[in-house]
This record gives sequence, C-alpha cells and structure tokens, in this order.
Amino acid sequence: MATQHIGIVACSAEGAALCYRTICTEAAQLLGAHAHPELTMHGHSLADYVACLERGDLAGVAALMLSSAYKLARSGADFLICPDNTIHQALPLLQGRSPLPWLHIAEVVADAAAARGFRQLGITGTRWLVDSAVYPDALASRGLGWLRPGDTDRDEIDRLIMEELVPGVFTPAAVASFQRVIAGLQAQGCDAVVLGCTEIPLIIHDGNSPLPTLDSTRLLARAALQRACRPAES
Repeated sequence: MATQHIGIVACSAEGAALCYRTICTEAAQLLGAHAHPELTMHGHSLADYVACLERGDLAGVAALMLSSAYKLARSGADFLICPDNTIHQALPLLQGRSPLPWLHIAEVVADAAAARGFRQLGITGTRWLVDSAVYPDALASRGLGWLRPGDTDRDEIDRLIMEELVPGVFTPAAVASFQRVIAGLQAQGCDAVVLGCTEIPLIIHDGNSPLPTLDSTRLLARAALQRACRPAES
C-alpha cells in the first residue's frame, strides 16, 4: 500500500519520540507486520525554542518551525506534524509561508473530544500553552467548553513538565500532583482532561487519571497515520 511521507517537526525529545514510536507501532494494524509510512524528523535545539518562548518571541518560534518545515520538504515529506502543543501558538504565523500543510494538534484533540461526546475539557500543559488560546480556540470552534487550572496549579504543572518530564524524569510525586490538579478540574465540572503537553501521557493515562484523558501525543500520531494512508492531496 502506497503511503504519504510524514514529516515530524520535533521540539522536545520525549514527546517527539513517543509520537514517532506510536506511528511506527500502530501502523501495523493498517499496513501489516513491521510496516509503517516513511518518516523524517527534524528538530532544532529545545533551548532555542525555550529562549524564544521566554522572551515572548513567537516570530522566532515560527522561524524555527519554518526552518524545519523546509528541511523536511527537501527530504520528501508530504505533510507535517509537530508533537509539541506549546509551539502551536506560532503556527498561524506560518500561514502562506510553509512549503507543506500541517496537522494541528489541538484541532485533532478537539475532534476526538467531540467524537467521544465530551462537553467541558480541562486543559493541562506548560504555562505558555495553558495561558494561550491554542486549545480554547480549537475547542470553542466545536462547541466545547474548557477550563484552565488556577495560577498556582499552572505554575506547579509547568515546573514538573520543564524540570522533570522533558528531561525524562518520572516520579510518583509528579503523578500525584497531576492527579490532584485533574481532580480539581473534575470538581469544577470538567468531564475530560486534555493532556496538552506531549510528555504528560508518559505518566498520566485513563488508568490513573480522575478524568478520561485526551492524549495529544498519540491522537496526533494516529491522525498522521490515517492521513498518510490516504492518497496524496494535490
């Protein structure tokens, strides 16, 4: 079966690796044993992205993403995904400039939430992501409600992501902190939670979360896999 070539714009290592691995392992269900679409990944240093985010330079984030996009286009990719929720803030700045189309991670998650019948979503992720309009815009466009954690919880989740999950440190204390924040969102009427950082699914899942989870990493990987198995768009 002919498939499209997936280009992955990587940002943080753990999230990008989980996305890549999900595509490769789940492709066998569609394509047969050991088969998966052609994949190419490019990533600039995470430190370069963090420096832009810390100074509020979304144009700088967009420039890094665009640089990866052109490298992946030259490698033969047909479309792009970015397994990093936070830097999707800069994706609108690439409109009309990107050499290839992108799948939008928040739109993929919002579609999955609507399909599963959820109505009010809690949003977790880095402080940059949670403070942004990335998920509120995607959810609202599908008639879904949303809620952010309080400031103290946002700061704690951000610290755990950047200081522990991104470097690959996974502890029971971090799991407990996420569970507490998600339980707070549940108490305020949320019926599901967006795992809006691609590392969060490494420690939080339906088996240990107070709310049903929307795993942004795997949902994006599965959407990319489904698109790759369709005929190339002209």
